[in-house]
Amino acid sequence: MADSAPAPEQDPTVSVSVSFHASVIDSVRDRVGKRGVSPYVEAAVRRQIERDNLQAMIQANEEIHGSLTSEEIQAAREEIYGAVPRGEVA
Repeated sequence: MADSAPAPEQDPTVSVSVSFHASVIDSVRDRVGKRGVSPYVEAAVRRQIERDNLQAMIQANEEIHGSLTSEEIQAAREEIYGAVPRGEVA
């Protein structure tokens, strides 16, 4: 698993070329304007890297300890979000 990326203010920028569907870029520009595309895309990529790293940690933990049971998952949900009445989904 790769180390997390340095903080943005400590890391030089590099220009790259990527291709997106026009509708995706239109949606991004509608949200952040033309000059906000790079920071918006970088934030999305950073979130994906965090998710990838978390998934790798989960897989490593499951290799050592096995998968969580549905009861363990439910107990964790209740600890985080509180008890959910039967029939409702958290």
